[in-house]
Amino acid sequence: MNRAIPSVLVVEDEPAQREVLTYNLEAQGFRVAQADNGEDALLLVAEETPDLIVLDWMLPNVSGIEVCRRLKSRPETRGVPIIMLSARSEEMDRVRGLETGADDYVIKPYSIGELMARVRTQLRRTRPASQGEVLEYEDIVLDATSHRVHRDGKVLKLGPTEFRLLATFLEKPGRVWSREQLLDRVWGRDIYVDTRTVDVHVGRLRKALCFHGGDDPLRTVRGAGYALG
Repeated sequence: MNRAIPSVLVVEDEPAQREVLTYNLEAQGFRVAQADNGEDALLLVAEETPDLIVLDWMLPNVSGIEVCRRLKSRPETRGVPIIMLSARSEEMDRVRGLETGADDYVIKPYSIGELMARVRTQLRRTRPASQGEVLEYEDIVLDATSHRVHRDGKVLKLGPTEFRLLATFLEKPGRVWSREQLLDRVWGRDIYVDTRTVDVHVGRLRKALCFHGGDDPLRTVRGAGYALG
């Protein structure tokens, strides 16, 4: 799977609603995984952390509220946006859902168009490059829509892998990414690539970023990985 394409986990026990959600999300260009209960949802997240979760409140086995609580209590999944779906329209239920950690709360029945807009809004916050945003750090500007990169006003020539690497770094400046995390994000889990390949492409990215001069903005963190700034 191409991790440059955002992934969404749909957790909904009603088959018809689950299929409608999946169809519309795939039509928007997202990769979609499905679960019809809370236990399977937690297992899927453990296997591959999605970029966003659409989560029904009322689920068999483990409720949506409990799934949300568990995921938001773990450092590795705390930052994954969760949109809670519920037929509960009382203010106290909405407050409970948000206090448990849900990033958004949508009441059933809902408009598919509105839900897709909410999905894009959440992803703009966590995966801005995937939503066509312009990312900037100091004198580096990446335009995800036109697929162009400038540094100090000069155009840089980047291959597709280097472009995805730079977008990943620009989305979270200062964060240290391990080689395994970069492999997952840029290449995808189902493609076997040696971790040394990451070093090769980071080297190419460094060369491209410094082609017109300027300091190397990428930092090698010994024993940990790489970071921007």
